[in-house]
Amino acid sequence: MSKAKKLPVRLCEMTPGQHADCFAQLAEKTHRSTRDGKPFYSCRFRDQRRTVSVMVWADGGFFEECQRSWTVGGFFKLRGTFSEHEKFGPQLEVEQARPVLERDRDDGFCEHDLVERSRIDPDALFADLRDTVTRELRDEPLLVLVLKLLDTHAAELKVIPASVRHYYPFPGGWLEHTLGVVHSCALLADKYLAQFPDLKPPLNRDLVVAGAVLHDIGRVRELEVASPGQPAKPGVSGELFGHLFLAYDMIRGAARDVPDLNPELLELLLHVVVTHLRIPEWGSPRLPCVPEVLILHHADDLDAKFEMYARCLTRDTTDGPFTERDAALGRPLLKQRNV
Repeated sequence: MSKAKKLPVRLCEMTPGQHADCFAQLAEKTHRSTRDGKPFYSCRFRDQRRTVSVMVWADGGFFEECQRSWTVGGFFKLRGTFSEHEKFGPQLEVEQARPVLERDRDDGFCEHDLVERSRIDPDALFADLRDTVTRELRDEPLLVLVLKLLDTHAAELKVIPASVRHYYPFPGGWLEHTLGVVHSCALLADKYLAQFPDLKPPLNRDLVVAGAVLHDIGRVRELEVASPGQPAKPGVSGELFGHLFLAYDMIRGAARDVPDLNPELLELLLHVVVTHLRIPEWGSPRLPCVPEVLILHHADDLDAKFEMYARCLTRDTTDGPFTERDAALGRPLLKQRNV
């Protein structure tokens, strides 16, 4: 009597010590060397809900294949044992690995199960962002500038992530993150306008909102997006300059077609965008000199961090009171609470 075929399991559902086949996407591949010069590859494989580290050593069975033909963004069938490292998080000790084949669809392989994506339709997100901008911005030339940048790059904005790895790292993530930051900034600007009515010069609400919309517009030129299902990664310009300097050029270039835009307002907008990371350790080339930057900085950081916490808490499948150690956050999170 023949044995029943053992089907692959979901990577996100594997438990410590479990040995099984699974499908996964190669998210990262980095060539490294040990202290004594022994080469290896540090890889990260993922599905929608979990990312695991895989070490490929020079004396292992598939080092040359990894070096030659493992492409970031490719889909693989893996066989190995799952474990949870106290410091480095989820690990997979791989015994066999190969790119997926068409016949794997009969065993449950589907690209969409392995690729993170926004829960909200990108067209709906873009329309919501555009409507919000039109409603919130009162300076007409500034509104023209912001809509011009959004409309010019609409196709790219609907597919790029907010970041490559840390927060909203999926197609549509830029829109989700930006829309959240805009809403928070508008509320906070109203709060501090009311709280500090004698501030001189007064808080510029339009400057806060426009900065929120455009603070990460440079991602359009920083990131390259391949075919559907493939992760975005920095291109040459992205590596050379980063999204802040690229945003500066994009905004100043678009402003040439808006002759009625107040030149001082443009300079302040550029300052808000370039300094919104606030401190050099976070990548800011200059320190902020206007209070509007503080609102954007903290709204941006809060939205990014909250998404990271929410993704960790909602996608964890381990037993116990804590999640797996989240690589981006650098810690596990408490998930079993009564209040």
